Amino acid sequence: MLFPLLSSGLFGYILGALPFGYLVARAHGVNIFQQGSGNPGATNVRRVLGKGPGNLVFGLDAAKGALAAGLPLLAAHLGWTQGLTAHPLPSAIAGLIGALLGHSFSCFTHFKGGKGVATTVGGFAVLLPLGLLAAAAVWALIFFSTRYVSLASIVAALTLPGIAYLFRAPPALLGISAAIALFVVIMHRSNLARLISGTESKFAKSKPAPPER
Repeated sequence: MLFPLLSSGLFGYILGALPFGYLVARAHGVNIFQQGSGNPGATNVRRVLGKGPGNLVFGLDAAKGALAAGLPLLAAHLGWTQGLTAHPLPSAIAGLIGALLGHSFSCFTHFKGGKGVATTVGGFAVLLPLGLLAAAAVWALIFFSTRYVSLASIVAALTLPGIAYLFRAPPALLGISAAIALFVVIMHRSNLARLISGTESKFAKSKPAPPER
């Protein structure tokens, strides 16, 4: 049982560590670590470079979570892991955990990274799709009423364990939902401080940053 968990976690980490936000911005001649909030996540890329690059980064970061969680399930379904584990869900969860850690602490960018929201979305699109839709509705409600991406992400993450419970998710998914909620809050701690002090920026697209010379 230990080998599938470790291999899924390691695969998830390498996949999650792929710095798509940095690479997409670099393709536009911009070092995203030096623009806007300095975060390589989709929100900052969209703020700095516009809707197209921001949406592309969100999709790629979500794909990391979906692949990390989905491949162990697919491998078990196809019989590739026969004899290794009869319970692929823990391996899928290990893959998602690895992807989150890789995304937020990427070995390719000196352990700097994003806050894990898009990667979580991708993972739960595989593990608990109806629950994800409910959490997305919460996110949209908070965002469109406040225009704070950070607040919407925090609230949606905090509701995820309750949503998983309502959808009768397995205990392992309930546990990872609670752990991810805590992780998202911790990764947004600076945003929380700004929200409390009233200095957090509402979402508004900036003019595209000039390419580096």
